[in-house]
Amino acid sequence: MTRESSTIGIDGPFYDDLKIGDRFDTAPAMRLTDGLAAVHHAIVGGRLRLAFDADLSASVTGRPPPFAAPALVWDVAIGQSTVVTQRAIANLFYRGLFFRQAPSIGDTLKTVTTIIGLRPASAKPGRPPRGLVTMRIATSDQDDRPVLDFCRCAMLPARQAEDSGVRGETDLPRSEQTAVQTAAAVESWNLEAYRKAVQSPHFGDLRAGTVHRLAGGDVVSSAPELARLTMNLATIHHDSTQSGRRLVYGGHTIGLAAAQLTRVFPSLVTILGWHDCDHLGPVHEGDTIHSEVTIERCEALSSGGGLVHLRSFARATDLSGKVSDVLDWRLIGLFA
Repeated sequence: MTRESSTIGIDGPFYDDLKIGDRFDTAPAMRLTDGLAAVHHAIVGGRLRLAFDADLSASVTGRPPPFAAPALVWDVAIGQSTVVTQRAIANLFYRGLFFRQAPSIGDTLKTVTTIIGLRPASAKPGRPPRGLVTMRIATSDQDDRPVLDFCRCAMLPARQAEDSGVRGETDLPRSEQTAVQTAAAVESWNLEAYRKAVQSPHFGDLRAGTVHRLAGGDVVSSAPELARLTMNLATIHHDSTQSGRRLVYGGHTIGLAAAQLTRVFPSLVTILGWHDCDHLGPVHEGDTIHSEVTIERCEALSSGGGLVHLRSFARATDLSGKVSDVLDWRLIGLFA
């Protein structure tokens, strides 16, 4: 953190330690390696072909190093941002996560997190004070090229009741951008090579309004291992003494939903970004995640293929059989 007047302590700041404009840039940079990718895949799964087939990756992306799975990239970026949210009670939402470029194995990611919004939470009798913190997260590679630039909102405990009101940007709209802007990260890709190598369905075979429900779910396992792997410092994901039970990192749920997406669409080229993602409820280790995926709209690209705007709605079934809504995720897939 660059603001010299602040002392945040070894376990990160409380809500009322933060000010609009505070900038955190001390998280270690992380190199994407084959080993990192393999362990990440063992925990969340996924079947994006470019992340596994080096020859196909080179023919499509034009880069010799293998493509890095997008879920790995965003998990590293989110983990690096948790220098702010070590005391987090919960993460509430993400807005506008779009890839500015598609990293490869061998690239190194670094992240700067800036406070852009603060809002005290409604007081409740018997509950310690807390507040909502909105952050802008900017991730770049070893050559300072932008990779991700997005916002997330977390709830932090406060030292004392807050009476200064809302400051900065807290109610962020659902993010939209043009097809050209969304596809800029992959404008040099050879989608024709992908169409020739991979069986359909491709972009022209998909229709808006189609709903896909997966019969099989995925159990949430190795939750603290994923948090450690991605340098996620939020204590609630590591220490059960904080609240009686560890809370699963939200990106774990998103990663499983992304893996299920690749089962629904085995010809998906990659995920280019998220309009938004809301965590609707907590997830715990041992829960099983099921998702329902809806095609909301399709946008053709002038170069061929197109963008498919998807909505993934996930539910968790706990060990007692109780079912709860946990994720509402609107994202954009690239199809050849």
